[in-house]
Amino acid sequence: MASNKILVTGSNGQLGNELKELSSAYPQFKFVFFGREKLPLNDQAAVEKVFREYEPAFLINCAAYTAVDKAESEKEQAEEINGRAVGSLAATCKSFGTKLIHISTDYVFNGKATSPLKENDAVDPVNAYGASKLLGEQLALENNPDTVIIRTSWVYSFYGKNFVKTMIRLMNEKESISVVSDQIGSPTYAADLAEAIMNIITSGKWEGGIYNFSNEGVISWFDFANEIKRLTGSSCIINSVTTTQFPTPAKRPGYSVLDKSKIQQAYSVQPKDWKQSLKVCIIKLDADARQD
Repeated sequence: MASNKILVTGSNGQLGNELKELSSAYPQFKFVFFGREKLPLNDQAAVEKVFREYEPAFLINCAAYTAVDKAESEKEQAEEINGRAVGSLAATCKSFGTKLIHISTDYVFNGKATSPLKENDAVDPVNAYGASKLLGEQLALENNPDTVIIRTSWVYSFYGKNFVKTMIRLMNEKESISVVSDQIGSPTYAADLAEAIMNIITSGKWEGGIYNFSNEGVISWFDFANEIKRLTGSSCIINSVTTTQFPTPAKRPGYSVLDKSKIQQAYSVQPKDWKQSLKVCIIKLDADARQD
């Protein structure tokens, strides 16, 4: 009998938690979740032990070093987790016949584009985090061309730390805040990304390569903040600032809208509108806050 096990690494992050929540909708699979403590990806012996024990049919790699600004001073660590460990994981998947889905980022691009980025557009990361994620993509496909890589952008969720939760907190604490208006992209609700991943797994077909996924819509962080304000009924004043007025250790791409036609055609994945998904997340956060 073929294995029905799906291994999820990085299970304590935003996407990992959304997959946990979604897993009950897929009783035909046995999900096994591993956080960093239980399975450090750069420990090859531990990884192989887990593969031998579970013999997974699929592995969804949500594990990553995600501290974008910190990566500038911790390049080696970012490269180890986002780069070399991903290459080893892909090789292990290949030798065990496990199908790998790996999550990557819009930060592999330099942000100078003016129209939605396609999977085969030239990559040119502007920060250490983006460079480490690009290394992971390259090593994964080199070691296992059958890998499915999903590039996503501006991920937020009910879980973990993210822009939406930070904005809600700041709007509650302050009378006014400043948000950059010259970085353009598309948000991704991690719950929608989790569904897209399960669509691929249950599609009955498999085509290795890179795919883009985010919610529909082209906005700035300032637009994003204003919609959060509207949905939460906040009276906080939001000031628009430029990237140069708001310097960060890591440079951010100015434009990172992803073209999603490939994943739509290959796997019939239909991304939802960003406002619709944001509303779902905020209703959930609000219900949780009321319980406290």
